[in-house]
Formats: sequence, C-alpha cells, structure tokens
Amino acid sequence: MSDDLKLSGFARRDLLKAGAAAAGLAYAAGPLSAQGPAKKGNRIDIHAHVWTDEYLDMMERFGVKDTSVQRKKGAGPEEADMAKRFAQMDAAKVTKQILSICPQAPHFEDKNNAVAAARAANDLYADVVRRWPARFAAFAALPLPHVDESLKELDRAMAQPGFVGATIGTFPAGRSPADPSFFPVYEELNRRGTILFIHPTGCNIYSPLIAEHHMTWMVGAPMEDTMSVLHLMEAGIALKFPKMKIVNCHLGGALPMLYQRFDNQYGWEDPRFPEKPSIAAKRMWYDSVGHGHPPALRAAVDTLGADRIVLGSDFPYEAGELYKRAIGYIEQAGLKKEDATQILDFNAARLLGML
Repeated sequence: MSDDLKLSGFARRDLLKAGAAAAGLAYAAGPLSAQGPAKKGNRIDIHAHVWTDEYLDMMERFGVKDTSVQRKKGAGPEEADMAKRFAQMDAAKVTKQILSICPQAPHFEDKNNAVAAARAANDLYADVVRRWPARFAAFAALPLPHVDESLKELDRAMAQPGFVGATIGTFPAGRSPADPSFFPVYEELNRRGTILFIHPTGCNIYSPLIAEHHMTWMVGAPMEDTMSVLHLMEAGIALKFPKMKIVNCHLGGALPMLYQRFDNQYGWEDPRFPEKPSIAAKRMWYDSVGHGHPPALRAAVDTLGADRIVLGSDFPYEAGELYKRAIGYIEQAGLKKEDATQILDFNAARLLGML
C-alpha cells in the first residue's frame, strides 16, 4: 500500500471607472504578481471530482436524470480508485487536488433536498480529506438558491479541516450567478477572503438547440462558462466583492476569443457594465482545462495573462493519458517558460495560500 493510502477575482465617468479598476486590480493581482518568485512551487490541480454511488443515488431521488455521466469513471473514494488516481497525479508531479461536487451540485428548489444534498457532499469530502490530507482539499457545496441555509452550510464546512472555499454551479436552480439574492453568500466569502469556484452543471444554458442535439458537454459546458462570466462582469461581482477569489472553468469558455468584441460592443449594447469587460475579466481566475489544445491555452494566456490561469484537469474526465496531457500540454504549448512554470506550480498554490 502506498504512503498516500496510508495517510488515508477621457470622460469623468471613465476616469472614475479607471480609478476603481486600478484599486481592485491592485488587490487581485497582488498575491500573484507583486511577490517575487518563490524558490519552490507546489503543483495543485484545482479542478477535480469525487463521487459515490450513494450521493448520486440521492441526486436521482431528488430528480436528477444525468448521474450516468459521473458513474463508473474511477472517481470513487475506494482504495483501488485512489491508488490509480495517485499514480496519475504522481506521474504528472501533482501534489494535491482540490475537489468539487459539481456538476452534481445541490441546487434544488426544494429546500430540504438542497440542504440534505449539500450536507452529504460536504460530509463525503470531509471524509476524503481526512483520509488523505496530503493529496486533497475541497470546496464546500452550497444549497443555493436557499441563502440562509447556504450560509449555515458554508460555516459548517469551512470549520472542518481541508475546506478552502466554496463551489456553485454556473446557474444555480436556473438563476444567474449574479442574482442579488446571492450577495449575502458572496459577502461572507469576501469577508473570509476565500475562493468561489464556478462549474458548469450541464444545463445547456437552457437551449434546446444544444440539449436536443446531444451537445451538453461538448458545447453546452463552455457556453455555460462564457455566459456565467459575462453575468458576473455585467453585475460587477468581482468589483463589489474584491476579496472573493472567483475561479471559472475551462479557460473561461469562449472569453479569450470574444474578449475584444465585448469591449467594442458593450457600450452601446449593454451599458450596465460598470467597467470595461477586459478590466472585469482580469479580476477573476480561470482554470487551465483546455482538453490539451495548445492554441486554446495560448489564446487564454495572451488575452488574460499567465497570472490569471490556474492549473486544472477535470479529473476523472481527463484521466490516464488524458490526465498526463492535461498537465503536460502547458509545457508543450509554446508559452514562455516562466509563464508555463507559473501556471503549473505557483498560481493555484498562491491563490490557495499553499506555497
């Protein structure tokens, strides 16, 4: 048995915006760019999952119909699954994974179901972290849209060892991530100065043009990422809650490609944006999950900056040779060596306070 298993975010109006932007970005960029380079990094995979059949069975009882996407993927807490996972992590020189229960998030209109599922998810992750503290930490699942219950569950989870922030789906129970009713949760995360990890839920952005063509995860997921990021920017969420560290998935979806388009068109199409989208985008972070496609990673780095990209794999969907590529492609994408090193070994660790 391995040692691991034994360890069981001009005109006067523009000037005001620029001032606010400078202040916010000074905070957001400070931990990653103002410090000198650390001598030794810590390779942390911020995007990984664990599920049990018991949890997925509960989700089915509550009406979820797509748990087959999570079953039999080698993502259980059994020692055989963990031994294979640890071997892949070791081969990729990954020291730790940060776990999130999404896309099977406990976002139900029924309050009792939402609370029961969130507690079950957090109890599962507390147990996994307790058994393998050197290899895992976790994001707390929240029973949104129920805000009071989410605050209670956040407090309960964060009091346990190994919880390093919270996770929600892109559109909890069909609501925007920028819904003002969620602000008390964001205020608490801001007070704690911790991470909000936002992950697609397989909702197809509520479009039959995606769902009825069986493109939920090929196309729907990155569209969820894109629309969620836009909602957050339009509402100025990272500006309102500057100490809440928002991490979006999959390189921000289509954000790198649409970045300049947003700046060119928001003024006449949606002047509610409190600042340029290009400024708002750099108040947040984005995981490196690009399915091993170097041009996508280069576009994200060229657009957002290497300091905004944190290492992620989407394990177990990127497992085996795909896991090796999910990590290795960062060094093979033609980035500057210092940028690749920053993404691989420093950005996530600094954001998590694990350097």
